[in-house]
Amino acid sequence: MSDSDSFIEEVSEEVRRDRLFGLMRRYGWIAILAVVILVGGAAYNEWRKAQNRAEAEALGDAILSALETEDQSARVDALDAVAPAGPGSEAVIAMMAAAEALKDDPEGAVRRLLAIADDSGGAAPVYRQIATLKAVMIPDGGMSPQARRDRLDGLALGEGVMRLLAEEQLAYLDIEADDPASAQARLRGIIGDAEATPGLRRRATQVIVALGGDVTPGAEAAQPEPDEEPADGAGTQGEGAAE
Repeated sequence: MSDSDSFIEEVSEEVRRDRLFGLMRRYGWIAILAVVILVGGAAYNEWRKAQNRAEAEALGDAILSALETEDQSARVDALDAVAPAGPGSEAVIAMMAAAEALKDDPEGAVRRLLAIADDSGGAAPVYRQIATLKAVMIPDGGMSPQARRDRLDGLALGEGVMRLLAEEQLAYLDIEADDPASAQARLRGIIGDAEATPGLRRRATQVIVALGGDVTPGAEAAQPEPDEEPADGAGTQGEGAAE
């Protein structure tokens, strides 16, 4: 390599180095900022996880402490005093308080549960549905059969297992109303539903059998009406056979 070529190469290398340094001075802060954001975001995420974990542990400790109270009414008051961490935990605490109040004050328990069920702006739908179902299942809660049916009809229009649980309770209301045929029809619908759990199917089967029904496929259609007349000629054939 000649001296002129070596000189040109050194100059080119110096120019490239100057350009690189210039780019770093101009845009290097972006890379540094990106690193800071990534590291800071990861640190904040870990801090939030630790905060959520600490809040959950504190809430759990407060609930356990309330449940350890000896007197039942005092347990209810202690649960009412627990500070919820959000709408979800508030609904859970309220349902626990309702369960504690059930023995001495069933109507008060129903009021607590219906307050959750009607809280459209706070509790998640699943908590509201559970609260509704629990409220209508309290026999001495002060709800009329029609009020319970109206609540359950709304649940039965939904989806999933909650719909089937509502249908089960509606069947029990049919039994209370002395309408076993409607109850059995509802229970057969539960048994044939693909979303029904084994336990739910088992309960429905047991109730149908207790009502004197048959759970074999097609049994409902095969059963004749009580006042059904024999087919034409059946009596004559019977008489002929008797002769």
